[in-house]
Amino acid sequence: MYSQDSISGRRRGRPEPTPEMLSGLACLMCGTDYRNAPDPEVVVVSHRDDKQLLACHGTCARMASGSVNGLDETPLPMAERVRRHGADGS
Repeated sequence: MYSQDSISGRRRGRPEPTPEMLSGLACLMCGTDYRNAPDPEVVVVSHRDDKQLLACHGTCARMASGSVNGLDETPLPMAERVRRHGADGS
């Protein structure tokens, strides 16, 4: 799979998350927009400003959190994430 050095390098080299990533509407690692993805399998990998940060299950989750399964937490429903994103004015 990926070595710890390549995972650490990816963390250091990635740009700041977009507003969509911060709202849980896009993968923190690959940028997949979950609003357009057919039935994506997402996991919570972190939190920032009381928001869940999400990644695709598997490699993206491992690169973001060190675990392919992310944190032991259920992501908020898509409708709630979209509502919160709109309420933030993003």
